[in-house]
Amino acid sequence: MMDCEKECELTSTKRRERQAGMETVGSDIGLCGGLLILFSILLTLITLPVSIWMCIKIVKEYERAIIFRLGRIVRGGAKGPGLFFVLPCTDSFINVDMRTITFDIPPQEVLTKDSVTVSVDGVVYYRVQNATLAVANITNADAATRLLAQTTLRNVLGTKNLAEILSDREEIAHSMQSTLDGATDDWGIKVERVEIKDVKLPQQLQRAMAAEAEATREARAKVIAAEGEMNASRALKEASMVISESPCALQLRYLQTLNTIAAEKNSTIIFPLPIDMMQGFMKR
Repeated sequence: MMDCEKECELTSTKRRERQAGMETVGSDIGLCGGLLILFSILLTLITLPVSIWMCIKIVKEYERAIIFRLGRIVRGGAKGPGLFFVLPCTDSFINVDMRTITFDIPPQEVLTKDSVTVSVDGVVYYRVQNATLAVANITNADAATRLLAQTTLRNVLGTKNLAEILSDREEIAHSMQSTLDGATDDWGIKVERVEIKDVKLPQQLQRAMAAEAEATREARAKVIAAEGEMNASRALKEASMVISESPCALQLRYLQTLNTIAAEKNSTIIFPLPIDMMQGFMKR
């Protein structure tokens, strides 16, 4: 636990140092740069009020603007939301969307730990946490995050067997999220959620698994039927012992059977004769 806390503190410290470095990049522009900025300000004042429309920019609530002055990020980092000013000749800016972005991971052919080929796809939710790092540290943060998600999916699933992939999707998604979040931290990207959408198995493997499941169900059904027969035989044995103690019980059972047959509206009625009555005729 102590090692994890120290690692988290070290990561946070490095992140603050990088952000502070980015925010103070524009402090050293040199003498020539200062003259160009002064000339741009004078030109803006001379051409007022026309130049004011070129200097005022607006960014929306979900956007941030990174201003480059003579190719360097100005002090203070990202601007917005709302109004901000730029110099028409020396400044340029890039808008960064801070909303959560989702994308689908294309189906990846993965060889599992137990040498089974499966096709797995997923979905990733991420957002830009630091607009300055997302612009200054990487060319295209969106494309890089997509490619990294595909690679991470193959790497994580390659260490799992088929049973773990089918049953432990939440654990795999959490592992992918932690890996992606750590890898994209230098890009100013925060991976919020990763989900495994579908796991497609080869047709032969599907048939084999279906046959195995069917055989398991049939074996379980046979065991249950055998247990039922055993319980029924025990009950019949106990019933025969009770009937043997009272001969009248057998006659009552005959009558109950006749009642059951008559309820079914059959045309044939079987009436059993008691054995005692037949013995009298046999003696004569």
